[in-house]
Amino acid sequence: MTEERRLRLPNLLPIGREQLKSPLALCPFIEHTLLKADVTRADVVRLADEAIQWGFGGACVNVCQLETLVKALGKAPVKAVAVVGFPLGATLPEVKAFEAREAVAAGAGEVDMVLNIGALKEGAHAYVRHDIASVVKAAPSAWIKVIIEAGLLTEEEKEAACLLAKAAGAHFVKTCTGFAPGQATEADVALMRRVVGGGMGVKASGGIRTAEGAVALLLAGANRLGTSAGVALAQSEF
Repeated sequence: MTEERRLRLPNLLPIGREQLKSPLALCPFIEHTLLKADVTRADVVRLADEAIQWGFGGACVNVCQLETLVKALGKAPVKAVAVVGFPLGATLPEVKAFEAREAVAAGAGEVDMVLNIGALKEGAHAYVRHDIASVVKAAPSAWIKVIIEAGLLTEEEKEAACLLAKAAGAHFVKTCTGFAPGQATEADVALMRRVVGGGMGVKASGGIRTAEGAVALLLAGANRLGTSAGVALAQSEF
């Protein structure tokens, strides 16, 4: 990762319990997410309104809904996030790169890509790195998060995925899509943080439904929380 890209990263200092005194303190770390197949424009506008109301750090949608999201967010300090190669990661690197370029053109400040899980599991590490680097190159103005789909990987494969994402110039690694078996765990977040160190972000995503669980993931080393339950988390009690 070049120094130029490193400087564009958010504050990656460890998050301590003292910063998380109430559920509302979770809001800046939350990416409010809506990735279902039946999402309408009205749903996306509602997502944006909720993200603004609660002060979430970001709002995440599929690329085809990004224009609606960006318009609805207006000048609010909420990051527009899009997913590419989602949810299987099995499209060609050129297709992911095209999606990433279109996402940035539509206003995305961040892109969450799914790496090629099959290629990783068969040990095709050069291909996986190329897959990630293609998106990084296609979207130089955006933070790139690499979804490793931890629930499908061994410990060794998780480590390899994180190292490949780092080598390819990505900004974050992310636990899960939420569409495959497995969900964000403290153990996976801690492993990912250990492997990437302090120079990259870690996004926990998949099955985050309670404020206590969200806090545990942040304390384990996550910088971001991807969840469709953001409003419920903000309204809950410790």
